[in-house]
Amino acid sequence: MSDDDNYLLFKDLLYEANNSTVPSYVVSEIIQLCSKQAVNQFGAKFIPVFYYANFLLSFLGNGLVLFIIYKYEKLSTVTNIFLLNLVLSNLLFASSLPFWATYHLSEWIFGVALCKMISSAYFIGFYSSILFLTLMTFDRYLAVVHAVAAAKSRKKANAIIASVVVWCISIVASVKELVFKNVGKNPFNGLTCEESGYHESIMERWRLVSYYQQFLLFFLLPLFMVMYCYISITVRILSTRMREKCRAIKLIFVIIFTFFACWTPYNIVILLRAIQISSTSDNDSCSDAERLDYALYVSRNIAYLYCCISPMFYTFVGKKFQSHFRRLMAKRIPCLKGNMSLSSQSTRTTSQKTPHSAYEY
Repeated sequence: MSDDDNYLLFKDLLYEANNSTVPSYVVSEIIQLCSKQAVNQFGAKFIPVFYYANFLLSFLGNGLVLFIIYKYEKLSTVTNIFLLNLVLSNLLFASSLPFWATYHLSEWIFGVALCKMISSAYFIGFYSSILFLTLMTFDRYLAVVHAVAAAKSRKKANAIIASVVVWCISIVASVKELVFKNVGKNPFNGLTCEESGYHESIMERWRLVSYYQQFLLFFLLPLFMVMYCYISITVRILSTRMREKCRAIKLIFVIIFTFFACWTPYNIVILLRAIQISSTSDNDSCSDAERLDYALYVSRNIAYLYCCISPMFYTFVGKKFQSHFRRLMAKRIPCLKGNMSLSSQSTRTTSQKTPHSAYEY
């Protein structure tokens, strides 16, 4: 059947649905077809701006962290290995955003191979970023709460193995995109990069798997681990005589709050989408589906923004990386050299006086 025949068939079905009459050989109930035109127009205006902004912020922030690691640090510590992998996963994710921004502005112009590859890279970077954030939090928990006992387990080899496991999990979780994503032609939107080529029931089942996988494995589990680790770290810090105790606790609160605020709305919408697909009821109105689509657009971009700002929490809030950043800026701006030397001297003095340097964020 040609594209013109498909289009005429679609128009007939739309006309019949609007007139509340559907052929008896299809179903015995009225089918409600929802127009996505308003949602698509909103996405075409809203998404490209956010995607380009996220792309620029991510490459600036993560690129700066990557440069500092290359310039001043060595990959001999567990923290730096996890941090490098986190930066790479964020850059992989961000590299796909210009493609999706262009897609939302017009149509998919990059072909079938890139449709599959960009879709996979998008989710591999997204999933691995969440898992590496969780790993870094757990490593920080071991370093502070179980400093002596964890000295043997916090080895370079273990960090490399854990990083490989994270990448493997992320790749396996993203295989669906490589299999189901194809380029098609839509009468209204032109060329599309969407899930197609298989029976709708099969794709719907895998869509549900993706939604529940996202909610359980890549949200609830990391959220519980992050909260448990940072609550334990807070309790440990409160039991010490650390001079900058209040600063550390405030920072922990900001990290937990930001993680929760950025990820929770998106994952609640994901869960609602899964419940909507699982529901056998046909009473869901188009307005409810439309509101859910709008919520998905907004909440998803807030969650993606966290991938851009997350390296700041794990690098520039630490005194060591602050010192590296000052040195880097002093080379570019000579008038900062005097201030940098005074700050470095103060930092060295503080670290000599404070035995609990592992707690200083």
